[in-house]
Amino acid sequence: MTSSELWTRATADRYDAEEAENSSAAVLHPTLDFLAELAGDGRALEFAIGTGRVGVPLRERGVPVVGIELSEHMAAVLRRKADEDTLPVTIGDMATTVVPGGFTLVYLIYNTISNLLTQVEQVECFRNAARHLEPGGRFVIELGLPPLRSLPPGQTAVPFDVSERHLGFDTVDLVEQMLVSHHFTRDGDDGRYRRANSRHRYAWPAELDLMARIAGLELERRVADWDGAPFTQDSAKHISVWRKPT
Repeated sequence: MTSSELWTRATADRYDAEEAENSSAAVLHPTLDFLAELAGDGRALEFAIGTGRVGVPLRERGVPVVGIELSEHMAAVLRRKADEDTLPVTIGDMATTVVPGGFTLVYLIYNTISNLLTQVEQVECFRNAARHLEPGGRFVIELGLPPLRSLPPGQTAVPFDVSERHLGFDTVDLVEQMLVSHHFTRDGDDGRYRRANSRHRYAWPAELDLMARIAGLELERRVADWDGAPFTQDSAKHISVWRKPT
């Protein structure tokens, strides 16, 4: 067991509804195109597959997908969409759990590597990806950059969403490289808000490149989004691809 926080049944049951926009065709198609091209004729392994937001439609594209998921509740939601024969899922953490066979693609998206709250565990996640990859295979991570440029001196919190039904802001510990996302969500029309928060360890691209090197992987490509836009100093996130040498 790693330091990742477990998703509860209540959170898992409402996850797909809350992520409806990110599950739309406009958002998903570039992601699926990107991943399917890298997988080629081989198999794909998704770390932290969750409810199958990406894994299920990628399987429908014809890519054989296998998943690892820490939360049994999240995996149970996925199981309503695809059976075990169609999309096998192993319950376990993404830093140490091993599944049979080799893969041309291992991917970890939507900031999920930051759920591992120590550098040691993040390094082990890279090693686990390399362990599963066939020679020439790729490891893909999608990760946002911490909003440090938005923090004036002396301030530790920055809003990331202010909308009618949701208020979100991040608090940052610059010494420990920890970020806590705070969410206030209005579920009904009675004016009440549901409060939740999640902890994350942020890591810079250069730090991830060093983790990859420790695991025997080489940086192949880094872009700003799934459409392949150039990664610049103004990018809010990055999609990075590391390759296992042949």
